[in-house]
Amino acid sequence: PGRIARALAVFSVDEAIVFDDTPPSARSRLLTDPGSYTGDTDPTHFLAHIMSFLETPPFMRRSLFPLHPNLRLTAMLPSLDMPHHPNPKEWISYREGVTVEGRTSTGKGTLVEVGLEQPVEIQEKIPLSTRLTLKFPDDESQSPKPVHPETPRTEGGYYWGYTVRKCSSLSGVFTESPYEGGYDLSIGTSERGRDAMKSFPPTRRVNFKHLLIVFGGPKGLEFAAQNDEHLAGIGIQGRKTQELFDHWVNVLPNQGSRTIRTEEAIYIALAVFRHIWYS
Repeated sequence: PGRIARALAVFSVDEAIVFDDTPPSARSRLLTDPGSYTGDTDPTHFLAHIMSFLETPPFMRRSLFPLHPNLRLTAMLPSLDMPHHPNPKEWISYREGVTVEGRTSTGKGTLVEVGLEQPVEIQEKIPLSTRLTLKFPDDESQSPKPVHPETPRTEGGYYWGYTVRKCSSLSGVFTESPYEGGYDLSIGTSERGRDAMKSFPPTRRVNFKHLLIVFGGPKGLEFAAQNDEHLAGIGIQGRKTQELFDHWVNVLPNQGSRTIRTEEAIYIALAVFRHIWYS
């Protein structure tokens, strides 16, 4: 999870989706105690839990993440050091914060911990332990204002971390998309796909609003489709799995190892495809 989270941060990915590719019969036997370690019993929950924890600014984690066995070794994982993680040597007019208990100077509004020496005050009344994105005005006498979480990216030009979405199956990646109209460009990765550099040569310009890149587990995306009841019902199985995507590509033809681990494939693919969204 730490390596995947680092890849998301380094390549400025906005959304991470963790989907379950296990057979439905196997899922019913998994333990579902939310207070127990889930790395063995519910791997999708485990991945989403760790990745969400790492994306959160460190000073906010204690407020937003109760003690849990999944988080026991997170101190050993590398820092993501993204723009919304406070840096004492850098000031950005946007900051992430979490609402905390306490009385404001006016008796109205809410206190928000933003990683400074003292919490800041906002005029809005917001429930305790709520994560917020704040914009600080140039006039220091004015209070910061809550803004949409995407505002630092869309208006300020900053990469502002990733969201994590968990799906029960491969089809849920598409059907549960938070974006209106879904993903207008989708890429499935497979060792049986076309050479990625032939599908997306450096000179090719690509227009899109939301680009989706999907990676399979050790048995590939075909295995995930095989265990997806919705896809089975519409005949998307085996080789037809590629019909889910606009492009079906191999990010590293002629690989020297028999297998490429998912976290390795993510780094390779994002490096190969980076020119698409920077063109």
